Amino acid sequence: MGRALVECVPNISEGRDASIIDAIAKAISSTPGAFLLGVDSNADANRTVYTFAGEPEAVLGAALASARVAFARIDMMRHRGAHPRLGALDVCPFVPLSGASIGDCIALARRFGEALASELGLPVYLYEKAATRPESASLAAIRAGEYEGLPEKLARPEWKPDFGPASFVPSWGATVAGAREFLIAYNVNLGPSGDAAVARDIAAAVRESGCPTKKTGLLKSVRAIGWYMEAYGCAQASMNLLDYRVTPIHAAYEAVKAEAEKRGLRAAGSEIIGLTPLDAIFEAGRFYAGASAPGKADSAGAAAEAELIRAAIRGLGLDSVSSFDPERKIIEYALRRSGLA
Repeated sequence: MGRALVECVPNISEGRDASIIDAIAKAISSTPGAFLLGVDSNADANRTVYTFAGEPEAVLGAALASARVAFARIDMMRHRGAHPRLGALDVCPFVPLSGASIGDCIALARRFGEALASELGLPVYLYEKAATRPESASLAAIRAGEYEGLPEKLARPEWKPDFGPASFVPSWGATVAGAREFLIAYNVNLGPSGDAAVARDIAAAVRESGCPTKKTGLLKSVRAIGWYMEAYGCAQASMNLLDYRVTPIHAAYEAVKAEAEKRGLRAAGSEIIGLTPLDAIFEAGRFYAGASAPGKADSAGAAAEAELIRAAIRGLGLDSVSSFDPERKIIEYALRRSGLA
């Protein structure tokens, strides 16, 4: 059996100050055995998503190193951004890759939360597979009220943190740590411009939970919100595809496209935040290539792989707001480049 590999994807509430973003990246990449695979920053969201991988102990060390820098450099009392957030290191999920199980990641999330609370005196909640109670399994439930509502939430016995004090730390807020399977963070651009209200309406139509008047949306295993991205000059439907085998990337794009057209808008390309599995891109490539799609790429060679990837990029408009580099955005390729695969 090969070595166990785990991915960690901390979401940091800072997307504008390059010195802070770079310092956190350096803390991760300087941890022996941890390999930084990607850094995605967005100034409008005021958020940065880091992706790194390695053996469990190295990943745990890098996650704690990133938290220490965030604690020293970020002041949540000054934070403003489009993305919902609860704290400076907002959410820190651990994801099993090869040779690791979800149980291994649950143990890592709990060790991370306990260490963060003990060392820095911060409140930490556990979510998803690592949750210790049903009401905290949902990230959205924990983050309801966001940073501004956290003092009141911490005062309620049912929202006592899993680790650390049930007291408000103004400069930090709280952190949510957990274990989950691979998630694809995926945003669809709405043209010609759109506004946040329309984007929120589209998000409510497609997400699984729907909206107050319609309890079921179009797409299973999908969470979504809408916002306006000043840097892009357009609104976006921002989605988390919790299981891309249930709702593939192209299905999410086509659903948003249809809902946009109903409202006199159009889908104007999209972006993937963080990394994506290769088979998710292959499936989108087959959909958009149609009858001209090659057979199974894993048996048809590098040329077929490249053809499917190009079809996915074209069909989804993945290079509409920034370039989509398969070597950096596809997890299998990024692991190969790092020497982990």
